[in-house]
Amino acid sequence: MRKWLIVAAVVVLVLVGSGVGLYVLMNARTFQLFGGLTYRVDTEQKVVALTFDDGPSDKAPSIEQGLADLKAPATFFLIGSEIEKHPGVAEQLVAQGHQLANHSYTHSRMVFVGADFVAAEIERTDALIRKAGFPGDIVFRPPYSKKLYQLPRYLSDHGRKTITWDVEPDSDSSDPASDDPKAIVRTTLDQVRPGSIILLHPWNADHDADLAALPGIVDGLRAKGYRFVTVNELLTTH
Repeated sequence: MRKWLIVAAVVVLVLVGSGVGLYVLMNARTFQLFGGLTYRVDTEQKVVALTFDDGPSDKAPSIEQGLADLKAPATFFLIGSEIEKHPGVAEQLVAQGHQLANHSYTHSRMVFVGADFVAAEIERTDALIRKAGFPGDIVFRPPYSKKLYQLPRYLSDHGRKTITWDVEPDSDSSDPASDDPKAIVRTTLDQVRPGSIILLHPWNADHDADLAALPGIVDGLRAKGYRFVTVNELLTTH
């Protein structure tokens, strides 16, 4: 273990030694300076976690009904200020059996920020998630996947899990028609592996295609033998 820590430290120093390296480090989906980061779970079981960022929003009824019709659990990385603007939505998600997770209070880029700012962003949103009735571990996803020093340090010091993703069909699609539900479905089915974490943004006003793609994603993956679980459930999979 000590050998790998030394190697990691050397790699970090080399990366941080250049502007390009610093940019890569703060945007990395698979690595951070402190603590653990999960972008997918290494398993042979055909399980997958469906995650939604940036809510709540006025699109809540459509999202809730869509998942209820599909009988698919999901994990919602919620913004604290949006929870306050849309009272009752977080509570309804908990009642439906979904997982609530923390996506900060203001959705600010959490790099080059102080420790007090990081703590406030996380703890204010934690309090709102608990108030909504979610009893499980609250995992965290950095806004825009950006992190550098203070955020990973806080998460590590408090035993918190950082969750990113390995499939993001609405922005990573090689198909130029990534705002096309069929393209989103196709990209998802092509990229998902056992233990994948899928990221979608159906709360956002400009991402109607994500919501329209949900039935195709869920039905298509189930046809391939996949089962949908929350992130917390995925983290216990071996």
